[in-house]
Amino acid sequence: MQNKERLRKKFFLLRKKRYFNINKSFFIPLMRLLKKRYEKRIYTFGCYYPTSFEVNILKLFDIDKFKNFRVYLPVISKKNLMKFYLWKNKDVLQINKFGMLEPLKSSMYSIPNIILVPLLAFDSKKNRLGYGGGFYDRYLKRYKNKNKNIITIGIAFSFQKYHKLPTNNNDVKLNYILTEKGIF
Repeated sequence: MQNKERLRKKFFLLRKKRYFNINKSFFIPLMRLLKKRYEKRIYTFGCYYPTSFEVNILKLFDIDKFKNFRVYLPVISKKNLMKFYLWKNKDVLQINKFGMLEPLKSSMYSIPNIILVPLLAFDSKKNRLGYGGGFYDRYLKRYKNKNKNIITIGIAFSFQKYHKLPTNNNDVKLNYILTEKGIF
């Protein structure tokens, strides 16, 4: 089994090489899932601002129903903790110390009940290989223990699937994975 660092390099290069633009139809299985299984909930979405050949989740804003939901983006604090702050499409973003775009801390943070999680690779057991900083895993460990209703959805291309990712006690499994081939 390959170690995580080698897999990160491999899947980052693969994603860069095989990246393709998506349209809003990519997210139809997600919207169906939410309507079917979580119909009565009010959704607050924790999203990410796409970078480095990540799936462009900004296409969600092309879906009329999505425009009614509150969207939050992660902000990394000086203590390397992550919290989600309200963001509206086209709002000003700032560059953090990692070169990532994040919203201004102009309002209180929130704990979204649906979190769309970026990843480099995933496996059939819904394990996720992230970038190595542990931000999402720490956040999910902290808040999923308090709120079991948080739904985590990894967003990826189908070619990012790996047969069996190495894991440890700090890794948090996702509830679902969404690719251009559907949601599982």
